[in-house]
Amino acid sequence: MNDHPRLYTVGAFALGVLVTACLKDYYNIEIWPFKQRTNRTASSHGTTISIPDEGNEKRNKGDIREGIEGCIGNTPLIKIKSLSEATGCEILAKAEFLNGAGNSPKDRVALNIIELAEKECRLVPHSGDTVYEGTVGSTGISLAAICRARGYKAHICMPDDMAREKSDLLLKLGAEVERVRPAPIVDQKQFVNLARTRAEEHTADLNRPGRGLFADQFETEANWRAHFAGTGPEIYNQTGGHLDAFISGAGTGGTISGVALFLKQKLPNVKIVLADPPGSGLYNRVKFGVMFDSKEREGTRRRHQVDTVVEGIGINRVTNNFEAGRELVDDAIRVTDEQAIAMARWLVEQDGIFVGSSSAVNCVAAVKLAEQLGPGHRIVTLLCDSGARHLSKFWANTEPIGGKTDVTLAQILGS
Repeated sequence: MNDHPRLYTVGAFALGVLVTACLKDYYNIEIWPFKQRTNRTASSHGTTISIPDEGNEKRNKGDIREGIEGCIGNTPLIKIKSLSEATGCEILAKAEFLNGAGNSPKDRVALNIIELAEKECRLVPHSGDTVYEGTVGSTGISLAAICRARGYKAHICMPDDMAREKSDLLLKLGAEVERVRPAPIVDQKQFVNLARTRAEEHTADLNRPGRGLFADQFETEANWRAHFAGTGPEIYNQTGGHLDAFISGAGTGGTISGVALFLKQKLPNVKIVLADPPGSGLYNRVKFGVMFDSKEREGTRRRHQVDTVVEGIGINRVTNNFEAGRELVDDAIRVTDEQAIAMARWLVEQDGIFVGSSSAVNCVAAVKLAEQLGPGHRIVTLLCDSGARHLSKFWANTEPIGGKTDVTLAQILGS
């Protein structure tokens, strides 16, 4: 008789477990020690309240990026509504100005260059190692930011006719900036050649800590591979593999080559088109196989391209990065300064998009390509950087926004 209370207790507990198990789905609960359901809710006075659980905590931790490097890549692909409506094509733009280090596609390249150098033990953090580069701005800004984050110094050589805000930004990022007179590539004082020399001088100086690394953005394979591994696959995935053309300008050539090499593997019929500004020889390189522009006759040029308000794209020499994908570039479209300036203003007026010169060139070329292809096609281009870096030059002489608004795309293309 003394065991009956114990048997009653055990029986009652077992019956309770059985009843709970039968009704658990109805009441949306789980029996300990099994894992709680995810996304459960509870009701309190008619209000539905989300209940945090282990799964949500793990997902939240997974959303945290590792430094500014974690903010590079996976940029949005946005539809430019005004251009799409006007052309009947879907014109999409990869918002590369939203990369989180230097706010341009050069973030991808700079990070890849630095990570490769670290892997090969050519860079050691906090040792005094310094990255040297010759750049018109964006690559230098990306390198300066990432170097600062990873324990290196940056020394940037750039032409002194670039927009002043670029060198100002480099200084604020802690880089040493050397502005030099524009010169052709055959001149050893040309900004790219000077950066190479400065890196060699650093390494040879036993009294200076660390070594000098020449980033060599124009020739290093790390450039186009950054876009082959990142930008190209992102565009393919974001479009679901449905695109008819990719169009972009080229400076080093790494972006268009890397994207072309990836997309052509997946979509052999996709059209790859170069957008080229005044004075650049790349247009003729694609069209006719020669690197020559009538405005660049020997003895007349001051620098590697003619004077133009467009910065960051256009060049008059062959680079390894452009040649890596040149045979996959199907066509080229020339864009004038006037067309680029008018397009930049149009994008602000119509879409609230404020971009720099290379992005404006890309968008003009995308519209011209849309006219060639006809309605119903999907075209992808790049928005490279913000107009904030081009206030003193590209945007300097534009009309006030909100003034004359009756300009048409046809007028822009004819300008």
